[in-house]
Amino acid sequence: MTPIRVLIADDQVMVRQGFTVLLNAEPGIEVIGQAVDGLDAVAQVAELAPDVVLMDVRMPRLGGIEATRQLTEPAGVTVKVLVLTTFDLDEYVYEALRAGASGFLLKDASAAELAQAVRVVATGDALLAPNITKRLIAEFSRVTSSPRTPLKDRVGDLTERETEVLGLIAQGLSNGEIAERLVVAEQTVKSHVGRILVKLGLRDRTQAAVFAYETGLIRPAGY
Repeated sequence: MTPIRVLIADDQVMVRQGFTVLLNAEPGIEVIGQAVDGLDAVAQVAELAPDVVLMDVRMPRLGGIEATRQLTEPAGVTVKVLVLTTFDLDEYVYEALRAGASGFLLKDASAAELAQAVRVVATGDALLAPNITKRLIAEFSRVTSSPRTPLKDRVGDLTERETEVLGLIAQGLSNGEIAERLVVAEQTVKSHVGRILVKLGLRDRTQAAVFAYETGLIRPAGY
């Protein structure tokens, strides 16, 4: 089985080396490079084509948010970005998710949590740490703006079932959990998710969750 190829981007050498040691000790994961800042990360992604980038938010020259945007905006790019942060409810993390990141991870995560996060982001079948990611998306979509009309109009392109699946994605359910909820095969859910992403022009289910909250399809608790 081909290992998940990981690039680590952080301006602190101890962080890069520590994560490299932890991830290389995990089966099915291989660290193929280290970047010292966002510019270096963008260049190394072009050269090495990793599956996942662990991206620090705050770095010199080019920060993690703009680097994430540059990596995820081009059509056909498949690399997934996992943002590294010190605090889970961090406005920079939400901006990184809006820029195209697939999830985030606290820097004090254990080796097991780190490896699991890389695997989840690489496969894309579930939201990373759905209870935290969902709470962060909901909180910042609540305080930043009301639903944006152009985005809201795009929900009309979805079928009733696809809209239902999108709502369940935003609630943090995995494909298996959605299949159980809707009493359908998991492969059917995967097909729905694929069509949702294509119709809405989104990269993955994390971006779908951001979309669902920002369009008002899902409202934050208490609103």
